Amino acid sequence: MISLTILTPEEMLFDGCVDRVKVPGERGEFTVLPLHAPVVSTLVPGFVKYYTGEEESRVPVEGGFVEVLKDKVIICI
Repeated sequence: MISLTILTPEEMLFDGCVDRVKVPGERGEFTVLPLHAPVVSTLVPGFVKYYTGEEESRVPVEGGFVEVLKDKVIICI
């Protein structure tokens, strides 16, 4: 499982555990799985998609950044 936090300047949109996360990175969409290598990337317009089992949830983004640590993803939009 991955700890995922999605923040805006006004509120926390999501804080919980998920199986995987897809983010619209500056160099293309990429998927974060457990034990992913650390990375920081800016975000482009699109959707952050996160999955618990087969259930997909989406959050629209216009920009921001993502920080990936060991089994932890923080997204600021």
